[in-house]
Amino acid sequence: MRTLLALTVGFALGSPLGHAPRAETPAAPAAVKPTALVGEVLFPPRPVLGSDGLQHLVYELQLSNVTAERVQLKRIGIFGDDDKEPLAVLDGTEIARRFSPAGRRGNESAELGGYQYGIGFLHVALPVGRTVPQRLRHEVEAWFDQFKADATMQFGPVALASSAPPVLGPPLRGDGYIAGDGCCDSTRHVRALLPLNGGFRLAQRFAIDWEKLGADGRLVKGDRKQVGNYHIYGEPILAVADGTIVDTRNDLPDQVPGALPDGLPISEADGNFAVLDIGGAFVLYAHMKPGSVRVRTGDRVRRGDVIGEVGNTGNSSEPHLHLHVMDGPSPLLADGLPYVFDAFTVKAIDRAGTADFDRAAETGSPVSLTPLVPPLAIRNALPLDLSVVEWGQ
Repeated sequence: MRTLLALTVGFALGSPLGHAPRAETPAAPAAVKPTALVGEVLFPPRPVLGSDGLQHLVYELQLSNVTAERVQLKRIGIFGDDDKEPLAVLDGTEIARRFSPAGRRGNESAELGGYQYGIGFLHVALPVGRTVPQRLRHEVEAWFDQFKADATMQFGPVALASSAPPVLGPPLRGDGYIAGDGCCDSTRHVRALLPLNGGFRLAQRFAIDWEKLGADGRLVKGDRKQVGNYHIYGEPILAVADGTIVDTRNDLPDQVPGALPDGLPISEADGNFAVLDIGGAFVLYAHMKPGSVRVRTGDRVRRGDVIGEVGNTGNSSEPHLHLHVMDGPSPLLADGLPYVFDAFTVKAIDRAGTADFDRAAETGSPVSLTPLVPPLAIRNALPLDLSVVEWGQ
């Protein structure tokens, strides 16, 4: 369900015309005033505890310029409940990294043309000691060419979803697994906003691409074009909870590693896959090895059952297990939900970031790891991006 944000605009910097009343506070009808920017949080934000011990909020804010001329976004402040100090502030440079006209990944800019909309992909790590707020509100400062003036706008509040994230068991066995393109600022999943069936969908918001490192810190041994040379290829994939299989596919061939396939139909994006209904949420396992999917629609599985093997089918450039949780059975026509694993150990982190991980995948060189000494045993949290994990049982 989308939540429309109330918006008021003032045409002098720091001097808004007014604030939208909170929905729960009885108030006189608001005065009717024109607005030059329209805002909407696309999906209710859902907090999740990360493996760093912090609560994280990952969500999308749509802004639409309803004037005929350019708008330059200068500052976005994110506030919780009645806080007077912001939880996070994005300056113009950070907005330009996170805001995409038309929601197109790779098209980031802090500017909107006349009658243009954009999507801000926002991430707030709550400060230590700050409880999860019940509501968020946003303060936006922008320059409007049409008025030759700055304006400061108040958006909100918007309520956070109150349901707790699903608690999962391990999807794989053993150690050396690295969380590729995970929460919360890598862009491949968290910004995979798709216009489908007349609306936006972001099923992959909390997705992880699980790959496996050898003892030498490499993803692959030998020829990188051979799927069997990747340490994770053929690893058994486990049911993360008791549930019912609601969809599968098992007929697609492996792709040749090294690049994403061209011209792949959207129906083959997940390759060989399984969707598991765990009650209130659905788990997608994607890119499985040809012929390895052991389950069929309607099968009941128990936590720990093997449902298939890791492969390189569908929209995949090297063998990995793509896993995400969503609010419906379609891998794409759903809203991505946060989730936590009940027990795992983080043994190292690639603090050099996505560029380093991509280099290792493209060249076969070792990932740049920072070991955690001692390793960090974690319960009921989401492994963050590029954490190296050993699974509990």
